[in-house]
Amino acid sequence: MSFKTILVPIEQHDLMGATLDTALLLARKFDAYIEGFALRPVVAPVMAMDIGGAFPLAELQENDTKMATEAKALFDAFMHKNNVSRGDPKGAAGCGWFEGAPDGDQFVGSHGRVFDVTVLGRPGENAQSPRLSTYEACLFESGRPILLAPPKALATMGENILIAWNHSTEQARTNAFALPLLRGAKKVTVLTVEGGSVVGPTGEQVQRYLHLNGVAANAVTVNPGNRNAGEVILAHAEQLGCDLVVKGAYTQSRLRQMIFGGATRHILAHAKLPVLMSH
Repeated sequence: MSFKTILVPIEQHDLMGATLDTALLLARKFDAYIEGFALRPVVAPVMAMDIGGAFPLAELQENDTKMATEAKALFDAFMHKNNVSRGDPKGAAGCGWFEGAPDGDQFVGSHGRVFDVTVLGRPGENAQSPRLSTYEACLFESGRPILLAPPKALATMGENILIAWNHSTEQARTNAFALPLLRGAKKVTVLTVEGGSVVGPTGEQVQRYLHLNGVAANAVTVNPGNRNAGEVILAHAEQLGCDLVVKGAYTQSRLRQMIFGGATRHILAHAKLPVLMSH
């Protein structure tokens, strides 16, 4: 596998610029094709009645069309500014636009199945942030990894990588997806947080697996003290100057993470560097 095809859902939110910057960083590493499409929330086809009359369905449809037009204009302007040519890549990154995407987050998951990775902004709770529902639709339905973009894009990505090893199936799958990036990295650290793992192979065994796949890596085990695993992962990545974290998502169930917290939930809320994730 390589990262030759990259999907970027486009909508008006505060992190769209950083998301596109992060996607372009990845595309230029692999001379990849970036495809955009207009991501629009589902609007129920209901007439909102009040004393003054109805809110016309035609007006909702007009607003939907306007959002799609603005999304395409944003994508086109970014690609033009960064000299990314239309069409399949020929020795450099290329781009294209998918017309006619239906409303709703579920399309992100289905369309993402024919791309190597989908790049999304870090979800937030305010109206101008990317939606958690978009992230989860892609994570659970695409069968492909997500590259989670930070609020501010970094100058580099994939030169100094932290693998957040917790012994799990989800993390093993994410490591496999990440191999093209790991092989090109200058430094790779396999981090195990004591007490934050399921039963499985050690970090040293991951180190050997990577070595046999052409990746020089260093295995480290950390005692978290009174911090949760997500805090330790991000703190260690910052301490090492990492520009990418590789992290399996939702080893614990979403419900358990929502109630008790978890590494995935913490990273979704606080990551300041790109995170490659899969489930």
